[in-house]
Amino acid sequence: MTEPTEYHAGFVAFIGRPNVGKSTLTNALVGEKVAITSDKPQTTRRAIRGIRTTPSGQIIVVDTPGLHRPRTLLGQRLNDVVDAELDGVDVIAVCLPADEKIGPGDRRIIEQATRHPRAKRLALLTKVDKVSRDEIAQRLIEIDQLDDWQTIVPVSAVTDDQVDVVIDELLRLLPPSEQLYATETHTEETSSQRIAELIRESLLDGTRDELPHSLAVVVDDIEQPEEGQRKVRVFASVFVERDSQKGIVIGHKGQRLKAAGISARGKIEQLLGQPVHLDLRVKVAKEWQRDPKLLDRLGF
Repeated sequence: MTEPTEYHAGFVAFIGRPNVGKSTLTNALVGEKVAITSDKPQTTRRAIRGIRTTPSGQIIVVDTPGLHRPRTLLGQRLNDVVDAELDGVDVIAVCLPADEKIGPGDRRIIEQATRHPRAKRLALLTKVDKVSRDEIAQRLIEIDQLDDWQTIVPVSAVTDDQVDVVIDELLRLLPPSEQLYATETHTEETSSQRIAELIRESLLDGTRDELPHSLAVVVDDIEQPEEGQRKVRVFASVFVERDSQKGIVIGHKGQRLKAAGISARGKIEQLLGQPVHLDLRVKVAKEWQRDPKLLDRLGF
């Protein structure tokens, strides 16, 4: 008779520079969208926990903001979020993109990971669908020389290539443990947090390069439909730092805000499983990225 295998569960932090594919990989690993994605750096602004449960274990992925040299108080707080999360995880997965050369930022991040010796470390070579096999091989050789890794896994979250291998390796590195979350739970994010992020994701599409850092979204209220009504009513505020940015978000005759609202509403309806009325208001909170009180108010 075969003895049952030991169950493993614990926390894994995905860390790396901005825009290296951490959120896309988180969603692929969890099996549903729990983190928004964008080609804009610093899309992720807090530690988002996604949960993958298998018969042999449970992985709680902490998708962290991209580590960078901060230019604002918000940037410093995002870096602080990453450092705080690393103290409590069992595994640190350093994400390094296959389509970019290893740089000083990557080395700083690896050095930071080594300051948390409690956690095991592995490297994930992300975005391998964007490069040739020869380039993948070269990157793997370079990465191997950067640290004493438990393992290195090339992966593409977009094509789902080797995502199953990442899951297996993470489970192998996690400690023996009972299941930590209910099987049907996929994230710790509240509905309001997920809705705010979906709105911000839609606003990021098509915005100018300087604007994404200045965008913040807060869900003010969610009203369930009354008897005889079908739609959930969602009221949200979009914050920017300057009047000129407000005009960019709204667009000519309100077209850009309207398009973003239509896109966001579809995503929210998919999340909630029912029709939604979305009310967006654009407001100016001057220099909120540098103002401690405004950062607190906006949830950072």
